[in-house]
Amino acid sequence: MIDTTLDIEQYDCPFIATTDEHGVGFSAIQWDFDRVEDRLETRMVVEADDREALTVGLSALRDRENVREYGLLTRRGNVAHIRTVIGETDAMAAIRDNGGYITGPFYIEDGSEIWHVGFDDVEAADTTLSELERDNEFDVLDRENTELPEMQDFVQNAGAAMTLIEGCRDLSDVERQTLETAVSDGYFESPRGATLGHLADEFDVSKPAVSKNLRRGQQKMIQRVIEAMDELE
Repeated sequence: MIDTTLDIEQYDCPFIATTDEHGVGFSAIQWDFDRVEDRLETRMVVEADDREALTVGLSALRDRENVREYGLLTRRGNVAHIRTVIGETDAMAAIRDNGGYITGPFYIEDGSEIWHVGFDDVEAADTTLSELERDNEFDVLDRENTELPEMQDFVQNAGAAMTLIEGCRDLSDVERQTLETAVSDGYFESPRGATLGHLADEFDVSKPAVSKNLRRGQQKMIQRVIEAMDELE
């Protein structure tokens, strides 16, 4: 499989047009293409800087010409979960016509979209990229030929990967930020590049408080790593 990651600007995509004009971002969590109706159904997480920006962005998306169906599923603060149905874009048509397929979730922000697209052979990938150049702007961020053993390994260990992802989600904002700062500042290096006092000053808390946040974050992640190791094939 030829696995390609694209940063693409589609001129006929309602999501891209919305993020180009408003401070919102879209993350696809489910997508299904109807080949009979030539339409794409998605469920998206929408994030904005604040509640007002989210309201304006969602309203703008709902009124886009290529949005056939729109539904607000849930909303909390500056984050919403929506269902949409849009018509096929030119880029989607080029990929489908050449046997391409989406291999991962797509993310849209600031007028462009990150796509993960797979092809069964090099010729199909090259033909698609050539066709995309006619009506779209894009950059190829990554391209690699994934051999069968690598694909098999990925599929077999997808559960372990999800366990690690869930571990990251288990962290509170403070725990995540504390771990990130500890790593970037060299707290876990030998010799240490940062001390508990340094981290405490960074977050304007006491040494016991920052130590507690570190221990909690480490405990959650280590537990998930152990679970993931048990799931590895």
